[in-house]
Amino acid sequence: MNTYTEEVGNKLNDLLEKTYDAEKGFKKASENVENPYLKSYFDNKAQERYNFGHELKQEIKAFNQDVDKGGSVAGKLHRGWMDVKNLFSSDNAESMLEEAIRGEKSAVSEYNEVLSETSLPTSTKSILEAQKNTIESGLSKIRSLEDLH
Repeated sequence: MNTYTEEVGNKLNDLLEKTYDAEKGFKKASENVENPYLKSYFDNKAQERYNFGHELKQEIKAFNQDVDKGGSVAGKLHRGWMDVKNLFSSDNAESMLEEAIRGEKSAVSEYNEVLSETSLPTSTKSILEAQKNTIESGLSKIRSLEDLH
């Protein structure tokens, strides 16, 4: 195994970990809102991240790399913060949407960082660009949902 493959595998595993975190975060947001439309939206975003995770795992395995499992400490802290914010917020739907926007902006930055890697294989680059584009288009939808809470 060369360093290039290990480096790509490590970067994809980092993204995979953050994808797990986002999936869990969207599930938590769904649990914390009453509005059925927002609940459905957050459930769909959780499923989207679940699907992203499977794509990333397949790509990691294609490089004969080990797939990391679990979520990050930062992700657990973020979901815990969402719970605390829910307890003290007079408008938890707006709080959950704000957190979703913040998380999605962060995800786009993380994808851009990995995509700036010049040594990415074409298949990896295609997967990451498609996932990033999905997240970016979802950002505009989240912003429009703020009026629904």
